[in-house]
Amino acid sequence: MPHEPLSVFDFNSESDLSNWIIMDDVVMGGRSDGNFEINQDGNGIFFGKVSLENNGGFSSVQYRFEEKAIQNYKTCTIHLKGDGKSYQFRIKSKKFDAHSYIFHFETTGEWETIEIPLGEMYPSFRGRKLDMPDFPVEEFSQISFLISNKKAENFSLELDWMNLSKV
Repeated sequence: MPHEPLSVFDFNSESDLSNWIIMDDVVMGGRSDGNFEINQDGNGIFFGKVSLENNGGFSSVQYRFEEKAIQNYKTCTIHLKGDGKSYQFRIKSKKFDAHSYIFHFETTGEWETIEIPLGEMYPSFRGRKLDMPDFPVEEFSQISFLISNKKAENFSLELDWMNLSKV
């Protein structure tokens, strides 16, 4: 197949989640509480509660891995089921980069496939857009999902699989 997708992660009941790490606003004194586990259907589920207490307001789950070359890939496709809320998909080129590249998406509450144009992801650090080029699509070493809608809320984002494609 000329356009074989590159699997980023394909969840199942045997998935190793040891490189998936929760990062909540507790790192700066907040009280949000995110969790990540495999559910009974074999999907990854990121769930919890966002709290605005103590200037909090976000929860994220990060997947870290060795840098992978991704030249010529154009799209990240994710099969997921959200809860009708807004989320961010984030990528880091290098593991020690302070900034991430961001794409906002809405969920419908149903299973859906989200397509993210990699080259249009914009750079951001601590919620501020940076004056630098969009994601160069050369390599990546971390992806994450973040919820930060400026309100206290429960959330649930179920993940089935993620691929990169060249189209």
